Amino acid sequence: MRSGKIIAATVIALGLALLGLFIKSGFDNFTYKDRAVTVRGLAEREVKANRVTWPLVYQGNANDLQALYQDVQTNTAKIVSFLTENGVAPEEISVGAPEVTDNRGSYRSIPTPDFSVKCVVVVSSSNVDHVTELINRQSELLKMGVAVIAGNWDNRITYEYTDLNKIKPAMVAEATKNAREAANKFAEDSESKLGKIKTATQGQFSIEDRDQYTPYIKKVRVVSYITYYIQD
Repeated sequence: MRSGKIIAATVIALGLALLGLFIKSGFDNFTYKDRAVTVRGLAEREVKANRVTWPLVYQGNANDLQALYQDVQTNTAKIVSFLTENGVAPEEISVGAPEVTDNRGSYRSIPTPDFSVKCVVVVSSSNVDHVTELINRQSELLKMGVAVIAGNWDNRITYEYTDLNKIKPAMVAEATKNAREAANKFAEDSESKLGKIKTATQGQFSIEDRDQYTPYIKKVRVVSYITYYIQD
C-alpha cells in the first residue's frame, strides 16, 4: 500500500512538473509571438531595353484625293526604302492605314487644302542599338523630300524591357537578404535575437526610365516587406 502511495505521489509530481513546463512554454511562446519587427528589403537594377518601337509620322495636304493618294504612296515608299537600305528587316516594319481629314465642311479663316492626311510607318525591333542610331539619322529623310514630324503621345518612341522573368528570382533574393540584414541590425540594437519569418509580402516590380535623356536604360525595382519574430 505504501509503495502504491509513493508511485501515485511520484506520478502526480511528474504531472505537475510537466504542467509547469507546458505553462512556461506557453507563456514563452505567447511572448515570443507578440514581439515582431517589420522591415523593408529593396532591390534595384539598371538594364538595357531590348525592344524599341519607333513611329515615323508624316502629314500631307492636297485639294485632290488622287494627288493626296499619290503623295502617300510616294512618301511611304521613301520611308520604307530608307529603313530597309539601312538594315531594318521588312518584318520589323508595318505601315498604318492613312488617316484622311476632309476640311471642306469646316470653318477656315485662312485658305487651306481641302484634304489632309496623316500616315504612320512603325518600326518594332529588338535591335535597339541599330534602330536608335537610325532615329538620330532620321533627318536624312528631308533630303528625300519627306518631313517626318514629332509624334504626339500616341505616336511616341518607346523602349521596353521584356526579360523581367530572367532577373526576377535574383532580385527577390537580394531584396529578402537586405530585409534580413535590416532586421538583424534591429535585433542587435535591441539586444534580442532574430526569429523566424512571421509574414512576407513581395511588392510589385516596377520598370521605369532611368532618366528622360536615356529612355533605353531602364531601372527595375522591387520592394519586399517581411515581418520577423524577435526573441530574447
